Amino acid sequence: MSTDSVRDAGATPEVEQPWAQLGLKEDEYARIREILGRRPTSSELAMYSVMWSEHCSYKSSKVHLRQFGEKAPASDALLVGMGENAGVVDVGGGWAVTFKVESHNHPSYVEPYQGAATGVGGIVRDILTMGARPVAVMDPLRFGPADAEDTRRVLPGVVAGVGGYGNCLGLPNIGGEVVFDPSYAGNPLVNALCVGVMRHEDVKLARATGAGNLVVLFGATTGGDGIGGVSVLASETFDEQRPTKRPSVQVGDPFMEKVLIECCLEVFAEDLVVGIQDLGGAGLSCATSELASAGDGGMRVALDRVPLRDPSLSPEEILMSESQERMCAVVEPSKVERFLEICAKWDVSATVIGEVTDGDRLEITWHGDLVVDVPPRSVAHEGPVYERPYARPGWQDALQADAPASLPRPADGDGLRDVLLRLVASPNLADKRWVTDQYDRYVLGGTVLAQPEDAGMVRIDEETGLGVALATDGNGRFAKLDPYAGAQLALAEAYRNVATAGATPLAVTNCLNFGSPEDPDVMWQFAEATRGLADACRELGVPVTGGNVSFYNQTGDVAILPTPVVGVLGTIDDVARRTPIGFGEEGQQVYLLGTTRDELAGSEWAHALHGHLGGLPPQVDLAAERTLAQILVNASRDGLVDAAHDLADGGLAQALVEACLRRGTGARIWLPDDLDPFVALFSESTARAVVAVPREEEVRFSDMCTARRFPFVRIGVTDGQGDDALLDVQGLFSVTIGELRAAHTGTFPRLFEQDVQPHA
Repeated sequence: MSTDSVRDAGATPEVEQPWAQLGLKEDEYARIREILGRRPTSSELAMYSVMWSEHCSYKSSKVHLRQFGEKAPASDALLVGMGENAGVVDVGGGWAVTFKVESHNHPSYVEPYQGAATGVGGIVRDILTMGARPVAVMDPLRFGPADAEDTRRVLPGVVAGVGGYGNCLGLPNIGGEVVFDPSYAGNPLVNALCVGVMRHEDVKLARATGAGNLVVLFGATTGGDGIGGVSVLASETFDEQRPTKRPSVQVGDPFMEKVLIECCLEVFAEDLVVGIQDLGGAGLSCATSELASAGDGGMRVALDRVPLRDPSLSPEEILMSESQERMCAVVEPSKVERFLEICAKWDVSATVIGEVTDGDRLEITWHGDLVVDVPPRSVAHEGPVYERPYARPGWQDALQADAPASLPRPADGDGLRDVLLRLVASPNLADKRWVTDQYDRYVLGGTVLAQPEDAGMVRIDEETGLGVALATDGNGRFAKLDPYAGAQLALAEAYRNVATAGATPLAVTNCLNFGSPEDPDVMWQFAEATRGLADACRELGVPVTGGNVSFYNQTGDVAILPTPVVGVLGTIDDVARRTPIGFGEEGQQVYLLGTTRDELAGSEWAHALHGHLGGLPPQVDLAAERTLAQILVNASRDGLVDAAHDLADGGLAQALVEACLRRGTGARIWLPDDLDPFVALFSESTARAVVAVPREEEVRFSDMCTARRFPFVRIGVTDGQGDDALLDVQGLFSVTIGELRAAHTGTFPRLFEQDVQPHA
């Protein structure tokens, strides 16, 4: 096949091009021709198609995402904000932390193992690109019904992929979620978060500056896997599973990534790079155009220098390939020899493929022929921006009016006991050890809290004990009932989880998972959720540092629940002061913090036991969340609590069960007289936590709550240990720790044990 050069493109304007097959709209193709003053070459068309895809360009979400900057609270901690590969925050003592969450949803449905594995690999490289050593990962996951046949195909593969890649990298998996809902059937959500640590002076940025500096491609060779991943898979709706989509899924090699990490860190330590970018979505198209666009000149690249593992690849395919474990660095000529020496030491392939120019064009040649000649900003940062039409759905009012008031509520102790045991065994609330035991949670030796704790926590400074805590949350049912409030509730829960562990919430990342932006109903959900999240971040004082938007999460015309997944990072001066969720010693006083209301719409009780979704979600009270966080952080710092657990899915009942099971300690509980027992146990009102206070600290703890005028009430005492100990809700029912454990831990093995398959 002859090369389609820039010269050819200028001479043959009439040539028909497959712009629609590459995901471009007719007006987008026309705009490309207008920018270039001619038809694009096939290589240019490939670049624009992937870089102008929804996944890369954020063309439907940009107008809404701007709020995260416009409404951002003042923050002395923010070192690098949105726009880079990941945000960076100052955590004290000269340390900086970078973190981000992204999606790999559609690839994980097509090829569960590789889709999930390369999702982990991609987010790890984003963190590495900032100059940081990756220190932990997390995985918020969502699937169709737990007993569905396809869930039994997808979930074991996804879990194996997350664990296989992360374990091979030697990174602890410290948290995440596993959630089931029918809306995710055929469109699971596989979101991956990574956190990394560096010194302030080590921060790196993705930009190509300095004419004459060289462009070095290093890492794995380039193959045919992942071609068109961001445009073919991530930026269109699934109508059905087609084998032809399989080449769009990348294939990961975690051992290659492990040496690439160490190679990069040694290169960083010797200050050998001017700018650096990983090759993830859109591959070389993204790395070259973004580096050049963010720099102070142009770039010229010889594409035929790219090391290939498939020599039959065309220039278009090389530009679109999303082969994993690759990086692109800008290096001063005087430092290239040392850069290549370090790569050789780590057995990492490295090739000079181009240089920074003093022009304003991105020029790419193929065996001497010029096949790309474009303004880099037009590819990377000046793609189409859509103000998609949106409107409140006609069905929203009826949905909100369909409150669960008519659902049967148990009125006696036996009925309450039965509901509790059924809920703790329900897939969303059941023990997730079958999943988390496939992950290494303690490798590297820095993990101090991990699943099933409220937040994951890692030590980042051995001398001082300085650490960071992270939590991810997102309730799609709440967001369906009210997307504005639902996004705020996701933030509030992650914020509360971090504070419950004893850390001060500092910054936010998010992964916004929605259906098709071309559907006005979906776009309204997205607009409302984004507005709600931006408003709540401002009120809580935590800036958004970056994140990801994932659209087209639907099968045919059936969209997933709107699912804004929110990650919150917090700091703790000394991880020795962390607060676990489990009740420990006997004789400690159990307190309930916060206000409980009759709020069961969208609850796990309504969902798991009645298949009901309707009404209004729990009330958002951000001022109360902020005060509760202050109490929990101060109580942790001053040693006033031995355990703390936030109240969320499943309400007080689930929190008590998990607190008892964590360290095998029972409790005698008396419910507040002014609450209906069912509401007291299963309401999902927010801004609440349950804590265990040593008897000698009761006065100090009570004074702290009173001084802040925050509601608190003593509801019990820890009592007994071992399987025969009781969770005794006095006057109503009791259940042994052993019976709770059997109900809580049996669900996942029963559902998925037979589906475990070995993976290479």
